[in-house]
Order: sequence, then structure tokens, then C-alpha cells
Amino acid sequence: MLSGMELKAIRLVIPENGNIIVGQSHFIKTVEDIYEAIVNTSPHIQFGVAFNEASGDCLVRFDGNNEALKHNAIQNAQAIAGGHVFVVSLQNGFPINVLGRIREVPEVANIYCATANPLEVIVAETEQGRGVLGVIDGSSPKGVETESHVKARVELLQKFGYKR
Repeated sequence: MLSGMELKAIRLVIPENGNIIVGQSHFIKTVEDIYEAIVNTSPHIQFGVAFNEASGDCLVRFDGNNEALKHNAIQNAQAIAGGHVFVVSLQNGFPINVLGRIREVPEVANIYCATANPLEVIVAETEQGRGVLGVIDGSSPKGVETESHVKARVELLQKFGYKR
């Protein structure tokens, strides 16, 4: 029987002009498969991926094509310190460009978030270890959009090429 559980809010570091993806997977091959999923989707995206191994050596496994983003992913994975959690730090692209491919990776069990917003990961810690319960992504809503907000949203999507 466990003696208790502590909840923690872990603030992650978002790369400048970038995004992060936080998820859960189940196998040491995760790093290689997420790497392949990203580079085969968009060779222009710069990224780092880190994965917290949950058995055996219990190391933070990592890869990527950008040293600063690899370091960012490792730093965030270590801060979360939950088993089988992965973090992808990316620039020069958006999570929407790679999320579908990452979801198709056989080891991926869950994606908690993909964001450029300030992010806190809610972690439960017991005697056995740590696990992610959820995330706090950005801020709470401050109102409902008006016609001018709708126009600005559509213009932004057009600027990014997602709407005509």
C-alpha cells in the first residue's frame, strides 16, 4: 500500500518562437519512431525529442536535428520526471503539421498537449514514481469572440496558409 501522493504543477520551458508536444508512450523505440515521423512529414521543422524510460536503466533517451531543441526537450522531460513521458520541442513548423504522424507511431499511447502557450504539467508523485495527470495550457477564456475577432482569426489562418 502506498503511503500517499503529492500533486505538483511543473512549468515547462517553451522554445523561443516554438512549440512543444507532450505525450505518453511505452517503448524505448519511441525516440527513433517520433524522429522518423517528424522528418518524413516536414524536413524543414527543427526539433528535439526526449523520452523518459520507465524501466531498466530509466534514462532520458533523446534525438533530434537541432542541439538547442534537443536540450530543451531533455530539460522538460527531466522536469516532468514521469515514466514513459515524451516531449517534442520544435521550431519552423507547427504541431498541426506533425501531430497526425506522431499519433500513428505504434508506441504512442496519449498526447496531452501541443502548444506555444505557457504550460504547466500536473504530475502525481508516489513512492513508485511520477505520472502525468493532465496539463494547464495557456490562460482561461476572457470572453466570447465578436465579429472583429472572427475576422482577425480568419486573417491569421489565411496568413499561415490554412484558409483561403
